[in-house]
Amino acid sequence: MRFRSSSLVAAAALFTLSACGDKSTLPVGAGVGPSPTLPEPKKSLIPTVDIAPAKGWNGARPLAAQGLEVSALASGLDHPRWLHVLPNGDVLVAETNAPERPDDKKGIRGYIMGKVMAKAGAAVPSANRITLLRDTDGDGVADVRSVFLKGLYSPFGMALVGDMLYVANADGIVRFPYKEGATEITAAPQKVAPLPGGSLNHHWTKNIIASKDGSKLYATVGSNSNVAENGMENEVNRAAILEVDLKSGSTRLFASGLRNPNGMAWEPQTGTLWTVANERDEIGSDLVPDYLTSVKEGAFYGWPYSYYGQHVDERVKPPRPDLVAKAIAPDYALGAHVAALGLTFAEGAKLGPAYGSGAFIGQHGSWNRTPLSGYNVVFIPFAGGKPNGKPVEVLTGFVDKNGDARGRPVGVAIDKAGALLVADDVGNVIWRVRPAAR
Repeated sequence: MRFRSSSLVAAAALFTLSACGDKSTLPVGAGVGPSPTLPEPKKSLIPTVDIAPAKGWNGARPLAAQGLEVSALASGLDHPRWLHVLPNGDVLVAETNAPERPDDKKGIRGYIMGKVMAKAGAAVPSANRITLLRDTDGDGVADVRSVFLKGLYSPFGMALVGDMLYVANADGIVRFPYKEGATEITAAPQKVAPLPGGSLNHHWTKNIIASKDGSKLYATVGSNSNVAENGMENEVNRAAILEVDLKSGSTRLFASGLRNPNGMAWEPQTGTLWTVANERDEIGSDLVPDYLTSVKEGAFYGWPYSYYGQHVDERVKPPRPDLVAKAIAPDYALGAHVAALGLTFAEGAKLGPAYGSGAFIGQHGSWNRTPLSGYNVVFIPFAGGKPNGKPVEVLTGFVDKNGDARGRPVGVAIDKAGALLVADDVGNVIWRVRPAAR
């Protein structure tokens, strides 16, 4: 894309001035929990841009919570984003990034956001592959690494159903025959169901999870904009979780109004589907909290017309008071702009009684908030199938004292030995958290 010199000057000015945007004024923790504080939105021509520049670890490592320790299962990966643990203990890693999206980069704002993403380490080309990691001697370090699948299209979510491995590309779900113990799959992909993609594809990541009986997949699809500024005609079957019938390949809307849902998991006690979602930007450092919520079939969660229930977003025209009246609030706020992506419940974890019941969440970190938020992995305690307590930081230290990002956590999973795995797409590491050695 080419710009005239005046456009470049304007873009540079916008990028410089944006660092001087608003700052959070709420007490720490006010935007977290079942009833977060929601201040009045702040309108600004120039959005707040405050992001930790990606630098890498350079020999350092994250800090684990007291009683835990962390080491690298594998390093030197290529932008690892998502994880899936197979029944035999093999770990699949989606090494991936955004596909080409020419219509998402138009104009000065698109140019600026491209620069922001580059600063955050999110502008590298996609490796378009899934890598298999295997720890054969149980020492917590993968001694087998192989390219399991290649030639994919910005792959993200993975799900094993019987002897078929399903992969969510940026534009659809495909499947491959799987044999336990295999270190690579060379078969051609079989198409299962398309997912919204195209040359805009603003939120490109698509995650999937299988129903307990293996008859359906649930797929997350993020919005094609911040607040529908690209038109609702570009939001069909977006900002939603879709249900895919594996027998027929048919797709239906399961829940909507979720701006950018990513991680999904089944709550062990109730069997209810839960997700984490990223809310909208550019109305202040304290709005809107990203969240963790149970997913109710047929429910509408507000986007783009309202947030956190029925708080109307005045930027969206024309308004839809009929839909706002139907919007339900999510279960638990995680804080504004933390970028909650990864989600797994503690079922199977062996990290001690403090982490016996609840959800682990990978928080990628903010760009539209001062001070920074996220850039950590947290644990939300559960009781009776619902959140019950304040977040506990499990893994921190992703931002150093200079404000640089050593890494950024994304996907989380529990491995066969009960340790917590964390994909770090800036550090290019899969971290493994376990009880500290006595």
